[in-house]
Amino acid sequence: MSLDKEVTEYASKTPRSRALHEEAVAVMPGGNSRTTTFFDPYPFYFQRGQGAHIWDADGVERLDFNNNYTSLVLGHAHGDVVKAVQGVAENGLSFPGPTEHEIRLAEAITRRMPSLESLRFTNSGTEATMNAVRLARAFTGRAKIAKFEGAFHGTHDWVMVSVSPDPKAAGNRKRPKPVAWSAGIPPAVLKHVVVLPWNDQEACAEILAKDGEQIAALIVDPILCNAGLISPAEGFLPWLREETQRRGIVLIFDEVISFRVAWGGAQERFGVRPDLTTLGKVIGGGLPVGAFGGRRDIMAYYAGGVRAARRARRAAARRRLAPADGHASQGAGERRRLALLAALDDGEADRLSLGAAQGRGDAAARVHGARERGHPHDPAWPRRHRAGHQR
Repeated sequence: MSLDKEVTEYASKTPRSRALHEEAVAVMPGGNSRTTTFFDPYPFYFQRGQGAHIWDADGVERLDFNNNYTSLVLGHAHGDVVKAVQGVAENGLSFPGPTEHEIRLAEAITRRMPSLESLRFTNSGTEATMNAVRLARAFTGRAKIAKFEGAFHGTHDWVMVSVSPDPKAAGNRKRPKPVAWSAGIPPAVLKHVVVLPWNDQEACAEILAKDGEQIAALIVDPILCNAGLISPAEGFLPWLREETQRRGIVLIFDEVISFRVAWGGAQERFGVRPDLTTLGKVIGGGLPVGAFGGRRDIMAYYAGGVRAARRARRAAARRRLAPADGHASQGAGERRRLALLAALDDGEADRLSLGAAQGRGDAAARVHGARERGHPHDPAWPRRHRAGHQR
């Protein structure tokens, strides 16, 4: 059967979907708000779903192998889920304050994933990874992040790098070049993203040895879903855990997809405990929700304002000054930065001049000084000042 014949048959069965697509194109670029849902000549429009089946606008029944990108573990319109959503809707859908529901969901998630000692909710997986990356930068005082070539972590600038790059622009396999995945990604972003080759421990070790002291976070999809579900080589994730811990890099597991592979996600399956974890709509039955969380000392940046955040960061600095392996694993610059932070927490702030630190070229001290003044994009920025910047 030729492709043309298939297209003709599809068009004959979906006239209502075609009409809806033509209407959509008039008010939305490409006729949609989710690029991955489009296919030629036009997508069929969903009318309803039940279990593993969906019906389109023309009444055609189809078996759904997508299940909203596998987020609907119970299928469409499961009775218990519908009842729960209706019950909440009857009492109001949105409030400018906390509810008991978020406490109970947070408790359920932390029971399943012990590494999430504390967490915050978002509206999507993209927001979860965006906040996790920013938090890692605030915690470490470093600017760069590392990610793997071929990995997708959402649609914010810092992770829209080398997702599916043109091989001609991607560089050497063992030393991939950062390549923007979309127009509109500033060149400055590419300078702050270190790209790693998946499952190549030797190459990763060389890259991290070169750039490690500047890297705030290494974000990893434990099973590289976007590139076709490529499992990690034996020992690769444990090695990443050891290497990031040794270099003071925050290890982020993006479990937006991989949370499905075990009760406690990929981190349970592979026996690796990350510093931070991100989750997506699967935790809300397919509804628009996400979460990020992890070590309590890192998440403390969101509790108690600037002072509590600084205390948490300095406590972590003191711990990292005494590496678990008993010998100095940080470079001289890194140890100076950690020593400064630790000392500040011991009441020596008055005796340390920010100007003197700048004279030594201590970039971390300058970051700390900026945080003293505060900035609306810093998680530690007081709530009363941040409110005007949130939507």
